[in-house]
Amino acid sequence: MADAPILIDPVKCKGCQKCVKGCGFGALSMVDSKANKAGKIAQVDPSACKACFACIPACPFKAISEVKQEIFGTKDIASYKDIWVFAEQNHGQIADVAFELLAKGRTLVKQRGKDCKLCAVLLGHDITDAMCKALIAAGADTVYKVDDPNLEHYEANVYVDACTQLIEKYKPEVILAGATAVGRAFFARVAVKVRTGLTADCTQLKVEQTKNKDTGVMQMLLHQTRPAFGGNIMATIMTPNHRPQMATVRPKVFKKDAPDPKRSGKVLAEALKLIAPKTKLVSSVKNTDDINIADAEILVAGGRGLKKAENFELLHKLAKLLGGEVAVSRAVVDAGWCTAARQVGQTGRTVCPKLYLAFGISGAIQHLEGMRASDTIIAVNSDPNAPIFGVADLGIVGDLFEILPALIEAVEQVKAS
Repeated sequence: MADAPILIDPVKCKGCQKCVKGCGFGALSMVDSKANKAGKIAQVDPSACKACFACIPACPFKAISEVKQEIFGTKDIASYKDIWVFAEQNHGQIADVAFELLAKGRTLVKQRGKDCKLCAVLLGHDITDAMCKALIAAGADTVYKVDDPNLEHYEANVYVDACTQLIEKYKPEVILAGATAVGRAFFARVAVKVRTGLTADCTQLKVEQTKNKDTGVMQMLLHQTRPAFGGNIMATIMTPNHRPQMATVRPKVFKKDAPDPKRSGKVLAEALKLIAPKTKLVSSVKNTDDINIADAEILVAGGRGLKKAENFELLHKLAKLLGGEVAVSRAVVDAGWCTAARQVGQTGRTVCPKLYLAFGISGAIQHLEGMRASDTIIAVNSDPNAPIFGVADLGIVGDLFEILPALIEAVEQVKAS
């Protein structure tokens, strides 16, 4: 059928019914036909088809193909409303980035106006009331909760299906997600499913009245700013003709607000018929060597100015004295002196510690984008023109091999007294 996501070739179809058996949604059936010797042909119900395309590999005669449609603009664009945040969770623990996005979302809601609401999307199994209340306390007016056994463990195709169904039903104007391993893995696929655009790794977001260059109409659009061309420029991207407007944001780019337990909101439990997972989680093993520098309140960072890997022992010693962690620039990782788990920057982690100590880091824009939100930045570099001094609260021009040992000795004396 022309309006279905798949096309069945009546000549190639042999009436074997393998596609019918492979469809988990009952969207396929066999009907009488004179197109082949079997006298039967597969037929699809467009309203039941979920476009999972499991029927395509199931057909041994290659009689089924995907219908590719080019659509300019979202129909009924004015019917899309509200700002959504995907509340990523794992084993009942909501990711910090969800609370960071809710805090930013409150600002965007105020900018949008016109009865715009902030909503959180919570997918999982055995979701507790406490999780929903935490999202409301963080700023959500509504929590869309999908509690399903198929969502117990993350799998991209199931998350895509759940999120897509919610978008098609409620039509959000904006939807944000953290640029985490999970967010990056499935969010782009959601954008493809609902035929809209996605801006990844945004560092700034705002809603502003903007003229649509195609139609000349003034619209309230989400301005999505992110580094481009290797971080050399900042590009602001908009999605004027498609909805929802979708963006991912790295953890620690925005700061969380203090939760307000007195806030009220509503929880809408959605019962969805979801695609079955294609994989089964047998076991999970935590990597004991994995360091999450984004959680550290104090970071002692080193760059190429330390000259060799052995000199990073000085950083580890200072970090231990201060109760912090060691971080590095990309040049250090490229040189093989440290693992990528400690890298700060556009291609590493975005951090926001209370104190960021930088030794021998010149401050390429890619690195600065990953740490400029730190509460206090102290930089030590022998080059007085190093870009990192442009974001530092305190800059020290000097030899780090003289300053770093002296600082370690001073801290040791204070702790000993």
